[in-house]
Amino acid sequence: MKSKLIALLITSVALFIATFIPEAQAQDTLSAITVTTNEDGSQEYSVTLQILVIMTALSFIPAMVIMMTSFTRIIVVLAILRQAIGLQSSPSNQILIGITLFLTFFIMTPVLNTINEDALQPYLAEEIAPLEAVDRARAPVQAFMLSQTRLTDLETFIDISGYEGIEGPEDVPMTILIPAFITSELKTAFQIGFMIFIPFLIIDLVVASVLMAMGMMMLSPMIVSLPFKLMLFVLVDGWSMVMRTLAGSYGL
Repeated sequence: MKSKLIALLITSVALFIATFIPEAQAQDTLSAITVTTNEDGSQEYSVTLQILVIMTALSFIPAMVIMMTSFTRIIVVLAILRQAIGLQSSPSNQILIGITLFLTFFIMTPVLNTINEDALQPYLAEEIAPLEAVDRARAPVQAFMLSQTRLTDLETFIDISGYEGIEGPEDVPMTILIPAFITSELKTAFQIGFMIFIPFLIIDLVVASVLMAMGMMMLSPMIVSLPFKLMLFVLVDGWSMVMRTLAGSYGL
């Protein structure tokens, strides 16, 4: 009985839509996704198609934030720092990611301001087309990545791809620039992590030597050295130094 009522309700709704919605309105609805070619050769996309593109692009935002900003370098350095101190789960991954995210926003503020002024605001004011807004937004991001990418890494990926016709770094396409930028970021992050790791390693070696000399073979050196490493990190204002170093590595 219930299934018959549901079927009757669906049929009634379908008949109502078919009867009372004009044919012209139905055609307008179906033609909402359109691409219009202007007289100068440029193209304009309907609002529905723009929304579809934006919703699709949202799935790429996490990858863009991680791979096209300072996020990679910061999270790697913080992970190495936690390992060097000897803490396995403190600060937790959520805290490290939160710190990295907001520090990334801090470092990328000049780039974001440029994108907002040159691309987003003119697009919202309907002064430029969507594709032009994308090109304007890409320029500051590309300039930022070029400033942080080593020339050797660029040359490596250009040779691998076999891409020709590049006269300068500005002509490098994003498909080559992004992996080169990530490679440079990882190398820089490991260099900073190495410098951070050395003092804590020295403390571990000293504590292990003292315990060996005292014959305390069963006592883990990590347990004894952890308070000393924490005290050293706090006394030198370690968090401030690490944040200053990471921000300074980007020229801030």
